[in-house]
Amino acid sequence: MRSSLLVPVFAMLALVAAGCEKEGPAERAGEQIDEAMDEVKEGMDEAKDELKEASDETGDQLQEAGQEVKEAAEEAKDAVGGT
Repeated sequence: MRSSLLVPVFAMLALVAAGCEKEGPAERAGEQIDEAMDEVKEGMDEAKDELKEASDETGDQLQEAGQEVKEAAEEAKDAVGGT
């Protein structure tokens, strides 16, 4: 009796395995969506990095400008005779 059960079980496994190999349109569409989402994520990561770099550069430039303004104010104060 045990061997008579094995034949249908192996037949079902073979059918399931054969069915899993074929990729339907929904699976292909899902893969394309996954790939597109990966590309969007990569693009967003790159944009975030570029924005951080630009922000850092702007902060540095503002800090330098502030220092220059401070120095110019001190020079003007000294020129006028202030303490």
